[in-house]
Amino acid sequence: MKNIGVICLVLVFMSLNTACSQNAGGKTKGATKETAVISAAAGVTGEAKVVEASPVPAETAEVLSGMQIKKAEKLPRLLDLGAGSCIPCKMMAPILDKLESDFAGKLDVKFIDVWKNQAEARKYGVQAIPTQIFYDATGRELFRHTGFYAREEILKKWKELGFEFSEQ
Repeated sequence: MKNIGVICLVLVFMSLNTACSQNAGGKTKGATKETAVISAAAGVTGEAKVVEASPVPAETAEVLSGMQIKKAEKLPRLLDLGAGSCIPCKMMAPILDKLESDFAGKLDVKFIDVWKNQAEARKYGVQAIPTQIFYDATGRELFRHTGFYAREEILKKWKELGFEFSEQ
């Protein structure tokens, strides 16, 4: 039984090296270390194929990487899902910018343009914009609001949720 595990491990590494070298030689379009691992693992079961991931839009990748950084800091988060050409969303933009600058290091504020990133709208179940979602430091959704939301109301809601952000 141990020999089968060793053989499988050897096959994975052999497939990984083959797929990566094929990629370097230009023979296998899209093969990367990640796709090679998937291929190698699938090859062990007899279903070898290269699987390519869909590219992530740059704006979404930037938002996600920013969220990952802030998540490590364990900050409460205000996520606004809207669009650059929606009137109430445009009205929200300076409010969000001011919240972000006033409470840097205390509150993570992010905006996602759901017209440019429609998958994000589906992911968050957005039915109308703008939608603001309040999260605690662990990432648990606390409250959701749809429509324009004034700065004073946002801060009042945070206070109701147990987070008080004092003006600087």
